[in-house]
Amino acid sequence: MSHAAAVLSDPKPSLRAANRNSALRRFARRRSTIGFLLCLPLILLIAALVIYPAVYAIYLAMLNKRMTRFIGLDNFAFLFRRDTFKLVIFQSTLFAVTSVVLKALLGFILAHLMHNIPSRAQRIWRGLLLVPWVIPLALSCLGWWWLFDPAYSAFNWILAQFGIQPVAWLGKPWTARLCMIAVNVWYGTPFFLIMYLAALKSVPEQLYEAAAIDGAGALQKLRFVTLPMMRNIISITVLFSLIVTFADFDIVRLLTAGGPENTTHVFATYAFVSGIQSGDIPLGAAISLFMVPILGVAAYFVLRGVTQRTKEIGA
Repeated sequence: MSHAAAVLSDPKPSLRAANRNSALRRFARRRSTIGFLLCLPLILLIAALVIYPAVYAIYLAMLNKRMTRFIGLDNFAFLFRRDTFKLVIFQSTLFAVTSVVLKALLGFILAHLMHNIPSRAQRIWRGLLLVPWVIPLALSCLGWWWLFDPAYSAFNWILAQFGIQPVAWLGKPWTARLCMIAVNVWYGTPFFLIMYLAALKSVPEQLYEAAAIDGAGALQKLRFVTLPMMRNIISITVLFSLIVTFADFDIVRLLTAGGPENTTHVFATYAFVSGIQSGDIPLGAAISLFMVPILGVAAYFVLRGVTQRTKEIGA
């Protein structure tokens, strides 16, 4: 009898293989169970601090001002009839989109400049450029508020040296909007810088060498090598910054408190004024919930693009 025939006639090897596969499956299930148990505290924390408040906010947004009667979507309909809320939607979108675009462009430029600096000097410059992001935002806003103050403005003092009339930086709608955007860009650009710099350092030098051999110039390297390799990190960084900027509260509250004439309110500050200061908690909850669909749509398209590009790279 040959060896193959002996194996076929003896069922023990197949049984042992089946038992071995079953043990491996049980082990895999056990590892996943252990992983789930290890993640359970974080899941419970997210449920307690994110999911429950979100569900409760939806419930509050459907109550009347005294929170004694269910009124459905009446709070949302009331908001859409108010010109002030339409202005809040415009201001929030302008503030978030303009700030994120400027932060992304400045961060990209600074990251490329930083990438070409020698390592020792790069550490010094990197530390200096991270200072705006490290300083507490409330403290930074108070410093900027002093710079924009109509009576003691350092900017107006500089303008006066050239015979230029002082500017009411926070007293006119459009100048106040531009000032808030400038402060947000000043504060958030270092985050883009550090993220893009890390992405640049992960791009293999061989790709640039191959592009140079093919005769590619600096702009062609940027377009066909750098941007494709950084596309995912750019998308994730922009999405994260868009979420944070849409929910910004400190800058608007400390610089203008929504003025002049409610022209600089964003969702967070208007929800605070309506819900906390005016005592209409359901209306404030309804205002805060308007950010959810906007950011949800943006997150869906950005993450779908990241997933598709990852699959293409994997294929």
